Amino acid sequence: MSQTARLTANAAREAAALPPLLAEAERAAAAVFGVHGRRRAGSGETFWQYRQAQPGDAMQSIDWRRSGRSDEVFVRETEWETAQTVWLWPDDAASMRFKSKKAPAQKSDRAALLSLALAILLERGGERFAVLGRKDRKIRSGRAGVNNAAMLLSRERDAEGDYGFPPNEVLYTGGSRAVFMSDFFGDMDKLRAAMTEATSRRVRGVLLQIIDPAEEAFPYKGRVLFESIAGGLRYDADRAESLHDAYRGRLAERRDALKLMARKAGWRFAVHRTDQPVAPTLMMLHQTLENARVGR
Repeated sequence: MSQTARLTANAAREAAALPPLLAEAERAAAAVFGVHGRRRAGSGETFWQYRQAQPGDAMQSIDWRRSGRSDEVFVRETEWETAQTVWLWPDDAASMRFKSKKAPAQKSDRAALLSLALAILLERGGERFAVLGRKDRKIRSGRAGVNNAAMLLSRERDAEGDYGFPPNEVLYTGGSRAVFMSDFFGDMDKLRAAMTEATSRRVRGVLLQIIDPAEEAFPYKGRVLFESIAGGLRYDADRAESLHDAYRGRLAERRDALKLMARKAGWRFAVHRTDQPVAPTLMMLHQTLENARVGR
């Protein structure tokens, strides 16, 4: 077998070993325009650019050799080189397995897709990331880190209860960022405890509520048996339509509480429905994390 044939065969084997989720995440990341590497002025040793001096610039930042070739005074800027970790928590509890007939994916599948696509964008910018909620919480970077995250997010796990919560024993690095993705239908006190732990370590980020279109609209009529995915809750309604207004009111109350929690923590709250395209939400997450970077 020639060297070319061997390389082709090896590449095919490697590609076959990667989960389909990775290819879908690559397509989602490719649809996000305007995302570039982590090139900006900051503390580092790598030269980035010259710029004209401005009032307030330190004398030691002036490049006198470059300034001597012009009538202007120039400052030598270096590139920001501090990679910060982004903590990703895609909830995969039982409630996240719900999928109505009109939805293209389960909520847990959409959370995994957004997490992996975001990891791809972070890797392109030289950032580090970690997936929470799994036994493996390694901080990852580079293409190998993306591939490992894809394998981790593609594994089937047994749901431990109806609702999931971000772990609150994480040893966050100071000034890092996070994205918590869930339907947030569970105990608010447990979510508040996780948020308190994160914000106590100066973590900023996004609470992203992922919801099925049927959970948003509540289109049910007639006699309907409502049962949670894990079987912990069960309710038999004779006239489901009579519950519509009360349900919508409770959903609005829950969102108001989530918005308030996020605002107090300096985080952003957003909603993503599983029948909506991924790219706009992915762009919002990436831009929010960029704006939440320490030093900006």
